[in-house]
Amino acid sequence: MEVPKVFESEYRLCLILWEHEPVKSSELVQLCREQLGWKPTTTYTVIKRLSERGVLKNENTVVTSLVSKDQVQAAEIDELVEKTFEGSLPAFVAAFTKHRKLSAKEVDEVQAMIDRFREEAEHDG
Repeated sequence: MEVPKVFESEYRLCLILWEHEPVKSSELVQLCREQLGWKPTTTYTVIKRLSERGVLKNENTVVTSLVSKDQVQAAEIDELVEKTFEGSLPAFVAAFTKHRKLSAKEVDEVQAMIDRFREEAEHDG
């Protein structure tokens, strides 16, 4: 299943939704007003758009997500790597680390991920 596109302002609503779901739409409107400064009409418009695209559902005034934060983040990263780095993950990582200093802890975490991927590839291959 392809994850529906979530645009930046919509993502901010989703962050609030994922933290509070299931949530009454009226409560979500209040949370968006407090945290994002949105008018109620803005929140209801975004809820409607996300509902039409299958990102969330609004049934009996209760809003719940249909896609997870992980799914949306993964889809965004895939799109970025595809569009900007011609699908090359090493090119993406190189560009990312060139402009951002990684701490020793972050380097260890990335190395642990690479080791895990290598082990999985050896088991599958």
